[in-house]
Amino acid sequence: MTKANTGHKVKVHYTGTLDDGSQFDSSQGRDPLEFVVGEGQVIKGFEDGVTGMTVGETKSIHIPPEEAYGPYMEEMTTKVGRDQLPEGMTPEIDQMLQMQTPDGQVIAVRIAEVSEDSVTLDANHALAGKALNFALELVAIL
Repeated sequence: MTKANTGHKVKVHYTGTLDDGSQFDSSQGRDPLEFVVGEGQVIKGFEDGVTGMTVGETKSIHIPPEEAYGPYMEEMTTKVGRDQLPEGMTPEIDQMLQMQTPDGQVIAVRIAEVSEDSVTLDANHALAGKALNFALELVAIL
C-alpha cells in the first residue's frame, strides 16, 4: 500500500481539539482538506502526522505549540487609544481588525481587552501557545 509521503497530494478528514477537549475546527460535513505533503501548506505537526499514513487509516496525534502556531508572544500585543479605531466603531472583545505595520504589511489583530479609553490588540494567532490534538483520516492520495 502506498503511504503518504513528501510530494504526494493528499485528502484528509480531521477534527481538531484543545487539551481541554474543546473543538476548534473540523472538516466533518465539508470536503476533506487537500494539500501537498512537504510544501508547508499546513502546520508542521499536522503534516508530520499525515506522513506515512495509508488511505483509510485513522489516527490521533498531539502537536506541541512549537510544531503548531508557536508560543504565545506578549510582545505581539499593543494597547492603543480608542481614538485610533475607525470612527463610530464600538470595539468588542474577540473582534477582528486589520492593522498596518510600520513597514506597510497588513496583519490581522484581535481585540483582547477593551477599557473606557483604550483597547488591547493581539496579533498572535488564536491558537498560539496551545497544544493541538487531531483525529485524522487519510481519505485519498492523489
